[in-house]
Amino acid sequence: MYILAIDQGTTSTRSIVFDRESRPLAMAQRELEQFYPRAGWVEHDPEQIWRDTLETARQSIEEAGVGVRGIAAIGIANQRETVVIWERATGRPIHRAIVWQDRRTNEICAQLKSDGVEEMVRKRTGLLLDPYFSATKASWVLNAVPGARQRAEMGELAFGTIDSFLLWQLTGGAVHATDATNAARTMLYDIRRQNWDDDLCELMGIPRCMLPEVRDNSCIYGDTLPELFGVSLPIAGMAGDQQAALFGQACFGPGMSKATYGTGCFMLLNTGTEAPVSAHNLITTPAYCLDGVMAYALEGSIFAAGAAVKWLRDGLGIITHARDTNDMAARIHSNDGVYMVPAFVGLGAPHWDPNARASIHGLTFGSNSAHLARAALEAVVYQTLDLADAMKADGAAATTMRLDGGMAANDWLCQFLADIRGAPVERPAHLETTALGAAYHAGLAVGLWSSLDALSQGWAAGARFEPHMGSVERQGLVEGWRDAVARTLSNRSSPKI
Repeated sequence: MYILAIDQGTTSTRSIVFDRESRPLAMAQRELEQFYPRAGWVEHDPEQIWRDTLETARQSIEEAGVGVRGIAAIGIANQRETVVIWERATGRPIHRAIVWQDRRTNEICAQLKSDGVEEMVRKRTGLLLDPYFSATKASWVLNAVPGARQRAEMGELAFGTIDSFLLWQLTGGAVHATDATNAARTMLYDIRRQNWDDDLCELMGIPRCMLPEVRDNSCIYGDTLPELFGVSLPIAGMAGDQQAALFGQACFGPGMSKATYGTGCFMLLNTGTEAPVSAHNLITTPAYCLDGVMAYALEGSIFAAGAAVKWLRDGLGIITHARDTNDMAARIHSNDGVYMVPAFVGLGAPHWDPNARASIHGLTFGSNSAHLARAALEAVVYQTLDLADAMKADGAAATTMRLDGGMAANDWLCQFLADIRGAPVERPAHLETTALGAAYHAGLAVGLWSSLDALSQGWAAGARFEPHMGSVERQGLVEGWRDAVARTLSNRSSPKI
């Protein structure tokens, strides 16, 4: 038997069929259109997401050659925090999805901070007050769409992150549910009591009747409509993409960490059943919930990783393919003092500055496209180091770091990360760990895999990168990065080059 994993991400929707040896048999992918109505606003079309999900799911099953009856279950991983509000009667969204990168609710978050509620929010949710998270986005939609708030209070509208919306569509509206990892990103969920919080719903202006039921990551959520695939298939696993990647990397023990490099970069470190409160602006978040038992993680979020490389391609036109950056970075022996701080939509952890904007420092007439390519890759590594250092300062040093996501295929980046960390990093044999994590959750629920130990035994390293850089060079590079960040933060007036 096989598992169909749906990986609905920020820039594309993919479906992958996995076998019981964790091998991907077939993948289908559709690029997702991005909408930027105003500066700092980012939107998706939920109906395109649904169409692409169905098309890629059907295509991957066909190309895998296993037949729809060979699919034991479906697992879903999704871009987190992105908000959809839809009509219960029709399933139609009332507005485009507001994407996790969107910053339109800066002022709402600033007002909540000035009202003195951030400590309460953080204590219950593990999150900081930031436009990144879902609640203020949903409140904005309810206020912006005429009549939406009244309809929501009457129970006519449903709220959800992308997983909930896809589950609703797959089951024909029979199931309105989410999992703990996605619920925890809304800023409405108490991660320790493990339920929706009425005080937070009232504070954010979200009617409780809109919210989905919260379930374990591995369980039978419901069955697909038979007309979608020819037979009904159980949907047996759901997780936010970053927690799915942690699970797919078999980071089941405290101290094990992963960094996923996609549009952004997200580093999660397993802390076991303890939910630590960070003193260094990290997020405390559920890692996974199995049989009612929650495992937690510390998380650091970088808003622009692959997005910075995409800007080099689409904005500046200095590369044709993302992979070009590997050779360009290797072509020069030094960064020559050129640093990029990719705060295109603000800076995430550990700074949490929504008003910072991207900057490039140290340019001279000798600087060229290779310096910009290298600076974009280096920036991803330096930001990862900032997260690792913050976790260590919180008493949760990483014992293992595993890399995944599209940028992890870049050998230069992986080696530079090992050098800057001064510690090895590992890359799995298969980089599709987000989809694999969704598959693992679904497979556990239907008995394709028996335990976490069985999943750990299936993890295989594809490459291991050892540090070679000297400490003096490392320290100089990191100091240059931190100076560039200090000049970029919005509360500083230092000139930018």
